[in-house]
Amino acid sequence: MNNIIQNIAIYALPVIFAITLHEAAHGYVAKHFGDLTAYAQGRVSLNPIRHIDPIGTILLPLMTLLLGGILFGWAKPVPVDFSALRHPKQDMLWVALAGPGANLFMALAWAFIIKLGLALPESDFARPMILMGEAGIKINVILMVLNLLPLPPLDGGRIAVSLLPHRMSAVFSKIEPYGFMILLLLLITGVLGAIIGPFISITIQLVVWFFGL
Repeated sequence: MNNIIQNIAIYALPVIFAITLHEAAHGYVAKHFGDLTAYAQGRVSLNPIRHIDPIGTILLPLMTLLLGGILFGWAKPVPVDFSALRHPKQDMLWVALAGPGANLFMALAWAFIIKLGLALPESDFARPMILMGEAGIKINVILMVLNLLPLPPLDGGRIAVSLLPHRMSAVFSKIEPYGFMILLLLLITGVLGAIIGPFISITIQLVVWFFGL
């Protein structure tokens, strides 16, 4: 029981920040390129309450943390009206990249926190900093790699739609209504872990190597 409580305490802040900043980044970049939808709804915000989905942000990550497997979850999607962007097809690329980019930035930030924790004398603060930093790297890398899968409506699917020629992107975007069901099927069957697991491991190793941890 103590281990469960400890894990929840270690992972809670990294999970909330990882999902919240991911969504806020989408809204901020969409606003930059001309779509004020998320801004008008108060979603260009670092306030976690504006982004938390009770099931996707709290319940599901908690269950996967307790049961094992790939940490999985989501926040309330930031509304983006791609037709309101100044150059919809091109700007979609940057709006989609903003979320994974925010996760990469946070993974590096958590690695820096580990570095600080290792530099401090052993105390009541150093160990939690290191453990939370390790959790932060793991969570953000998982979310980054997962969202870069080329499957609409994931960010990777949006990126693919942006980069493909118009005719191909129109056909590819028709997958979107079924994308979440496909993702859940891949998760349940274990195929998702087999696909993204190696990319997660390599990315974590690169972050650790970059900071000399």
